[in-house]
Amino acid sequence: MTPTPRTISRRSFVAQTTRALAMGAALAPLAARAAAARPGRWRVACRDAHLSATGQPDCWAAMQFLGVDGVEVNVSTGMVCPNLVQAGESYRLDSPAALQRLRDDLAAHGRVITALLMANRFDEQLDQELAWGRRVVAAAQALGIKAVRIDVAPRTTPRDQFLPVAIHACKALCALAEGTPVRFGIENHGNTTNDPEFLARLFDGVGSTHLGLTLDTANFYWYGHPLDSLYGIYQRFASRMVHTHCKNIHYPADRRNAPRPIGWEYERYACPLAEGDIDFHRLVTILRRAHYPGDLCVEDESLGRFPAAQRGAVLQKDVAFLRALDV
Repeated sequence: MTPTPRTISRRSFVAQTTRALAMGAALAPLAARAAAARPGRWRVACRDAHLSATGQPDCWAAMQFLGVDGVEVNVSTGMVCPNLVQAGESYRLDSPAALQRLRDDLAAHGRVITALLMANRFDEQLDQELAWGRRVVAAAQALGIKAVRIDVAPRTTPRDQFLPVAIHACKALCALAEGTPVRFGIENHGNTTNDPEFLARLFDGVGSTHLGLTLDTANFYWYGHPLDSLYGIYQRFASRMVHTHCKNIHYPADRRNAPRPIGWEYERYACPLAEGDIDFHRLVTILRRAHYPGDLCVEDESLGRFPAAQRGAVLQKDVAFLRALDV
């Protein structure tokens, strides 16, 4: 059935949101401590772009509010972390002093950076991308980060000519990580890397253990793959996964396994993690069998459907949902 909006009174909305926020704030530290005590568990993180949705005064208060172990951090070409903010100032990764400051603050707040994020343009400016990648690898090593999310997408190259360009760029990028534990995770994103055959040919063509996958759990579904085929795709690339973006979609029942255009009605049907069609219990089973070493990172693209004051509570529920999976 097509979901229909529910209308509630302002008084009821405020009361429900206040209760949710109070409960989340009270339970988040307990949940985080209990989870941290379990050996072999995955860290639960969120994209740093979500931190501002909590309404908290800085990134550390936002992480505490959500109850996450850490964040994926967006890094600009100037080595600035625009979404990781304290006292109105963004953290930087461009000097030993800046890295030490971030290391100290991570330790003081008991948080980690589970991955760095690069938004790449390889076929437009490869030399600049590689110079940036070299700095990101060095920063990742300094901070003990093993995963770097990357974009491998055709910007100026026709899609049918992009594979050799992508292989060349990724080989050069992986060479920068030789001798380090850092791995690059291509996100299945957009009209190219959501094609499993393209991904397979790219991995085979590069032939490096430093190239892996940042699994976006919903993007294959967004691309038009039938729901029932997702788990086979996850299984196919499970050994490659180094990082995740966890999100979900709730399509009408008659469209879940039917052909859909790329991105069909996404803004309408994107939803919180617990409310969608993708079975995260099945996904977790696949990841465990593959000895997945990364994190479970919230990327909730349904937040725009909720009033701003409610978005923090939505994210808290996403975090709690992932914690409950990791048993």
